[in-house]
Amino acid sequence: MDLQALTDFALVATHGGFGRASRMSGRSKATLSRRVAELERSLGVRLIERGGQSLRLTDEGRALHERTRGPLADIAEAGEVVTLGASVPRGRLRVSAPLVLAHVALARVGARFALSCPEVQLEIVAEDRKVDPVDDGFDLVIRVDPSRDERLVGRRVLDDQRVVVAHPEFAMPAPRFKDADVPEVKAVLPSRTAPDLVWRYRTQQGGAEAAARPVPALRLSSLLMVREAVLMGVGAALLPRLLVADDLEAGRLALWGVDTRPAVEIWALRNSRRLVGAKVRAFLDALEEAFPHRVFANATAKPD
Repeated sequence: MDLQALTDFALVATHGGFGRASRMSGRSKATLSRRVAELERSLGVRLIERGGQSLRLTDEGRALHERTRGPLADIAEAGEVVTLGASVPRGRLRVSAPLVLAHVALARVGARFALSCPEVQLEIVAEDRKVDPVDDGFDLVIRVDPSRDERLVGRRVLDDQRVVVAHPEFAMPAPRFKDADVPEVKAVLPSRTAPDLVWRYRTQQGGAEAAARPVPALRLSSLLMVREAVLMGVGAALLPRLLVADDLEAGRLALWGVDTRPAVEIWALRNSRRLVGAKVRAFLDALEEAFPHRVFANATAKPD
């Protein structure tokens, strides 16, 4: 199978047409069309259905694209390492990140990265769905408290705490230390919160352990929405400190206490079989620079 023809087919399949593939790669439409036709003849199957205004992969074309796009990316990255000495970040970089982290911090990280690495085409996709780096075409996936995955390795970039917060005028219950005495508190909760939830946290006054039973005044599907409701005084909430740090510093929210459970670990992970190119290393360095006081520098391992 001709590697150049396969590469040209991948360009057309990825960009959804000969015209767009030509604009992205700098290769002529005629050359791309000829190479794809040669590949179809060598395989004895049609890979692309060509219409007047549209292009569609056949079942065989879709199967070939799914099976080869990962290896082709590896080959391109290996060439980058050899020709550039692994020193110049360039090419396409796709990153998947949780919604809260993406909205609170990664827009700024991405903007600074784009300015410092102009030859990298960075795309940050904000979603809480657990994506597969290979199947979904991501170079890095950022996950909160990831489970062990033999295919993934990465760097622990941040620890975060869960904190109980409320509007400053919202009354904080007196500390209670026995489950029978746990006070109820009006709360804003994520949609999928368990009905028998009890918040256990260490108060700011001497670190005493306290508890509260949240009674939902409002349920919302996004922590970003929960924060907005808490700012309006609807109720208290258990939220990532990263999300409310600026509000606490500015006095818009009051801190009741820190969750007694272990800190949340945030990892940047990649496929263990992929080479670590300059663009990936550069983005990981940008993450470390963004969190200088909460980063675990040089911590490279599989998540336990």
